Amino acid sequence: MEERLLVILPHPDDESFGAAGLIALKRKANVPVTYACCTLGEMGRSMGKPLIANRETLKDIRKKELEQVAKILNINDLRMLGYRDKTLEFEDEEKLADHFEQIIREVKPTLLVTFYPGYAVHPDHNACGEAVIRAVKRLKREERPTVYCIAFSNDRFEHIGEPDVEIDISEVADIKIQALKAHRSQTYSIVEKIEEGGKDLPQFQQFFHKETFWIYPFDDEK
Repeated sequence: MEERLLVILPHPDDESFGAAGLIALKRKANVPVTYACCTLGEMGRSMGKPLIANRETLKDIRKKELEQVAKILNINDLRMLGYRDKTLEFEDEEKLADHFEQIIREVKPTLLVTFYPGYAVHPDHNACGEAVIRAVKRLKREERPTVYCIAFSNDRFEHIGEPDVEIDISEVADIKIQALKAHRSQTYSIVEKIEEGGKDLPQFQQFFHKETFWIYPFDDEK
């Protein structure tokens, strides 16, 4: 079976923080990657430093940043789904799952990346993950992709244990840095620290050397 990666996340830059290394490695191996980004992050708090945006222009700026990141990561299928930032938790759960199910059935991924419902801090993160899992559950067991979940809440280890997957991304660390830099309206403070000491600063050692994921445990597959 041909390997295919589908990433479904709510905001521009979620992919760069959580899965840029995985995406870059898959593209180096010529694995097709589809990235469905739910919103354009237009309600983000940051407007850049120095200021490069205001509340009216941020949406367009973040769209351009996302398009640039898709080029940096060599994503061959970028989809902007058009949902409003900070409102995914208020979307009809079934309709959101319907949309994701349609994408999943079209792309037929072997691997899917999203947020772990309940352990991803931001309401949009959790709502996105919940709808993705709901959509995957509708598939026959033999049709389901493996689902890699990103989790970073403080209680994640207590409730879901240690990550199931740890990926060495050292060989594509520079690509991940480029992707983060491209989201400059949101990541300027991190970029400043990277540029001060590079990716080998102690606080970035793990961030740029590995990415970790939890494989979602569907009850009917136990």
